[in-house]
Amino acid sequence: MKKFKFSLDSVLSYKQQVLDSLKGEHAAILAQVREQEGVLEAVWQDYRDCNEEYRQRKMEGLTVTDAMLYQNGLRALEREIERETAKLEELRRKEEKKRQQVVDAKIDTSSIEKLKEHKLEDYNKAVQKAEETLIDEFVSSARARAGVGA
Repeated sequence: MKKFKFSLDSVLSYKQQVLDSLKGEHAAILAQVREQEGVLEAVWQDYRDCNEEYRQRKMEGLTVTDAMLYQNGLRALEREIERETAKLEELRRKEEKKRQQVVDAKIDTSSIEKLKEHKLEDYNKAVQKAEETLIDEFVSSARARAGVGA
């Protein structure tokens, strides 16, 4: 019997390449999300540090000008927090979209792989049946020759 050949091997290969590519893109976006989380945390830390310094200086007494500078600095940090949060939310939306694409590609690939497994099982059953038939024919002809020769 001829060797097993899956007719959709090229499609399976292509789908696997697409899946691998999407996984790589997803990993890159995840890295961007983690990096942006770090940026946001750093801005929050700057805000907390500035606010703490402002409180300390208020207790010690500070000029109106210095108080205004601290307040303006805190407002600027709040706006930066909003911008960095918006960037993080956008990256998370991209990550979720890419993750869904990975899931869809995995489903496509898995369905073709399952089909290949079923085709291989069918092929192996056919090979086994052909071998059994060959053995039966061999045994039958051997018995027939033994019966003729007796």
